Amino acid sequence: MRHRKSLTVLTAAVLTAALAGCGGNNNDGGAGTKGSEGSGQQPSGSKSAVKLEAAQISWGTNLPADDFIKKTLDEKLGISLQMTLIGDKGDYENQINVRAASNNLPDVFLVTGKPQLQKLANAGSLLDLTPYLDKMPEYAAFAGEDVLKKGRIDDKQYALPKAGQALAYTYWIRKDWLDHLGLSAPTTVDELLEVAKAFTERDPDNNGKNDTFGLTGTNFDAFEPIFGAYGVTNIADVSQFFVRDGQVVNTFYQPEFKEALGAIKRFLDAGVVDPEVVSNKGTMAKDKAFQGKVGIIHTEWAQMMKPAEVQAWKGANPKAEWIQLAPPKGPSGQSYAKSVNIGDSGGLWGVPKRLENEPEKLEKVLELFNYVSTPEGNRLVQFGIEGKHFTLNGDAVEITDQGRNEATYTWLYQFAGRPETEYLKTKFADLVDYIEFEASLPRIETLDGFVQSPAGYNPADANRFIEEEMIKFAFGKNDLANYDKFLETLEKTFKYKTYVDSATEQLKKLGYGK
Repeated sequence: MRHRKSLTVLTAAVLTAALAGCGGNNNDGGAGTKGSEGSGQQPSGSKSAVKLEAAQISWGTNLPADDFIKKTLDEKLGISLQMTLIGDKGDYENQINVRAASNNLPDVFLVTGKPQLQKLANAGSLLDLTPYLDKMPEYAAFAGEDVLKKGRIDDKQYALPKAGQALAYTYWIRKDWLDHLGLSAPTTVDELLEVAKAFTERDPDNNGKNDTFGLTGTNFDAFEPIFGAYGVTNIADVSQFFVRDGQVVNTFYQPEFKEALGAIKRFLDAGVVDPEVVSNKGTMAKDKAFQGKVGIIHTEWAQMMKPAEVQAWKGANPKAEWIQLAPPKGPSGQSYAKSVNIGDSGGLWGVPKRLENEPEKLEKVLELFNYVSTPEGNRLVQFGIEGKHFTLNGDAVEITDQGRNEATYTWLYQFAGRPETEYLKTKFADLVDYIEFEASLPRIETLDGFVQSPAGYNPADANRFIEEEMIKFAFGKNDLANYDKFLETLEKTFKYKTYVDSATEQLKKLGYGK
């Protein structure tokens, strides 16, 4: 038997440093990049260029030294746009909360979801953008009413949502490991466990060492398809409500949810899961997969098959071969990939209330959103510079070799969103098979993005408790026989039943459920 370090539970990370103000002293959370001023670039345009800071999660993407999107936007709009990028969602949300408390929010910033949006709106930190939509006619038309309503709290437009929604994520597996061990790709949860055991115990990389594990991912996201195999959704705070048999239901009250936790516990008990799965952040899980430490990872095609990614894992092991897996089937034959929150957007952009007293900056924010919603501006932030990174054949965009090599970061500037399927198939024409595979998988449509928390309910506290208790159940620190006690505490201490009742009523009014 191999000796493994024990699995540990990740406690809440302590925020060690708050973001500084608009002076270029950006903290990238270890996976992002500093804004242009911090990297030594000089602001484009004249001395009268209006400085704007935009902050968001980078998920490890870096801005290039020659940031041609920034330069073009600066010149077109008379701004000096500084991007503050944080690599991880948790770190980003913490730092935005700190900046909100000190009335030092960026001029436009990503809001991580409806709970944070509502919290910031209730605190008076956000500008109600309802009166300003008329100044952004291109954006309003590009987004459309169904998208705009995702950014409303009490019928006020507190966020500018991105248009478009990706359908991605599935398990990826090392086919060369399967071949070496004489195994077939798993199709059920039980088969997935057996393959994960083989990847852990049978030296799949043939290096004579017991140094591999079966499965990795980022926290409970690693187990998304296992939840789906039982017809329920993950514990995440954006995937708790969906329609089943014509009724709005909550995942925690479904009998199969406890069965899904039991299945996940079997994986953990068998020692086939990356010991740091709960504490993985940013690109940690992907790095382990690329380095040959793990043979199955839950992620999306873009993290695996873009040229830079392929170069990374091929560079570590030229014989490596990663393929996509359909989500495994559960005991009753159900099979669902990562759920999709149809009430959520690809991003919610907030504007601090203080900008109503800084009309010059506010005007430039509105101009920025309006411009990137025009055909010209949207093509810029999707594909790069026309004639250099792409050409037009009528209305059809054709990507150049230079565009494929250089325009890999432009999504960071897609403030208004993009026509998702058209964009992906155009920009990654050689990866269409991977894109279509993940887009075609069955997914539970969740509704949490439409829900506004009722008075007295604190989603952050409730979700923290939920995650802590789910970790205890999965890691055997609490017996699943005590699951009903968990629900009782959730309802009494955190007023979760009040939230469920309110959410169900809100969703019924929107036409979901009977």
